[in-house]
Amino acid sequence: MKSNAKCWTPQATALLIAMHLLVGCATVSSDTQAVCPPIVEYSTSDQTRAAIEIEALPHGAIVVRMLSDYAVLRDQARACR
Repeated sequence: MKSNAKCWTPQATALLIAMHLLVGCATVSSDTQAVCPPIVEYSTSDQTRAAIEIEALPHGAIVVRMLSDYAVLRDQARACR
């Protein structure tokens, strides 16, 4: 009996390539929206208290730099809306 396995090889290869291309395209959606994190609102009295506490920190305290980074993140979250 004569084998016909070679007859199917080009079709199987083309099918495999097409499947890979389609799977690659399926992972990207054009209608996705960025998920904006919620922004916690602080009262004026909370902000005043925080400012007083920050002023009481020693010069060069790492917490001040961390709060600066947090402020940037809050600005980015506001821009996301």
